[in-house]
Amino acid sequence: MTRILGIDPGLLHTGWSVIDSKGAERHYMASGVILPKTTLSLPERLTEIFRGVTDLCEKFSPDVCSIEITFVNQNPKTTLILGHARAAAIVAVANCGIPIFEYEPNKIKKALTSAGHADKEQVYKMIKILLPMANPKSSDESDAIAIALAHANMSRFTF
Repeated sequence: MTRILGIDPGLLHTGWSVIDSKGAERHYMASGVILPKTTLSLPERLTEIFRGVTDLCEKFSPDVCSIEITFVNQNPKTTLILGHARAAAIVAVANCGIPIFEYEPNKIKKALTSAGHADKEQVYKMIKILLPMANPKSSDESDAIAIALAHANMSRFTF
């Protein structure tokens, strides 16, 4: 059994999920969102993300982590800030000695729905089919579950 921590990084909302995977079996463990206060400074918010992810690693002891790769937005400042949040999560996981696997958004969608440009509703429906116990309350949480599932699906074919 492999325990996978899925992370959908964001400065306002960092979605996370934990699933167990063995062969074609998937078991939902937990999911949620790290919500740094918007009144905090950028360094303080990044610290909140770092601490939140570190706490998840300590609580759930994942074997691996899968995280979404940041795509370049039209606004370079937005891309840079998202990169900071992603880096805080990556450093927290790496600091715990957990291997990290990075996936582009279209590969995550394709691993779940067979369509690289699937919309959020299609991804959500596949999550409910594959993990009926999962009940994500936000798109960030849903995306984190999808990221963990994508790793479970793609890692089966790694030799």
